[in-house]
Amino acid sequence: MTRPSLDGPNWLTALRRFALFTLFGHFLWEIAHIPLYTIWVDGTWGEIIFAVVHCTGGDLLIAMSSLLIALFFFGEGEWPRTQVYPVFTAMIAIGLGYTIFSEWLNIEVREAWAYREIMPVIPVIDAGLTPMLQWLVVPSAAYFGALRRFSKRKGVSGA
Repeated sequence: MTRPSLDGPNWLTALRRFALFTLFGHFLWEIAHIPLYTIWVDGTWGEIIFAVVHCTGGDLLIAMSSLLIALFFFGEGEWPRTQVYPVFTAMIAIGLGYTIFSEWLNIEVREAWAYREIMPVIPVIDAGLTPMLQWLVVPSAAYFGALRRFSKRKGVSGA
């Protein structure tokens, strides 16, 4: 098996690293903020564990989809060495937009989950603060963590 060239952009390695970083980050985040949902007081341990695993899997799908859509519209063949910031900005906007929609749909319409009174809520959009922060912090850390290796070798261009 041949090793990939260190001179090429190796987008597949970046995607794999992003997937692993985002999976780990969202898993930790879900564990940390599940006490802010009613399942924490109303659910069994089995339901809580299922919710964490289920939500982490959904988070991974949202993050990967957001990145791939951003790459489709703003990436180019030399990514992750070029178009770093346009792809990043689009990825965050897509993930955050979907999260706002999903929180509204699952809390207001489907009533699939509910916040406890201790969940800080953003007044204008009536969405929990921690899910919004999650979609800023975790994908940002995963994206730049995944691309860190590429930026050290030849420099990463935002344009």
